[in-house]
Amino acid sequence: MRVVAAVKAVGASNPVVLIDGRSGAGKSSLARRLVAAWPLRGRVQLVALDSLYPGWDGLAEGVESARELILNQHARGFVGVWQRWDWDASAHAEAHAVDPSLPLIVEGSGIITPVTARLSDVRVWLESPSESRRRRALDRDGETYRPHWTRWASQEDDHVRRDDPVAHATVVVPIP
Repeated sequence: MRVVAAVKAVGASNPVVLIDGRSGAGKSSLARRLVAAWPLRGRVQLVALDSLYPGWDGLAEGVESARELILNQHARGFVGVWQRWDWDASAHAEAHAVDPSLPLIVEGSGIITPVTARLSDVRVWLESPSESRRRRALDRDGETYRPHWTRWASQEDDHVRRDDPVAHATVVVPIP
């Protein structure tokens, strides 16, 4: 896996990996595979932005929370603390800590920006055709997601236009 080679090449004990792509591209699957194949000693932390987005209109706000509460703190050597978003209650739930001494993977739509790129070591963009992504996302989340697909895709379009994540990616992975 090219991502594992990129992590090894960093030469740090606590690298930060960002995995971005549009909904249904395979970010969560790749993140889980990377955790299972982690090439460094010790454990790695994984944060999914689905746990930070504050609802269906919250892509940018979730990314900003990840930057401020997790990535900035990790880069400064401080423990980062973030609260999970409870989608059913539409409210913040329990708090989670991120240890700056450990490696970190953050995956989610919108996570690669010009600012977060500077706070990370490896940046992965997953490129996948719209119809394939839509089929995977709706197979995964079904009727819960269907009414929000266009609304979420619009936020992803804004992210791609504004932040140009492909230009900041260190690895681009095509997904059929």
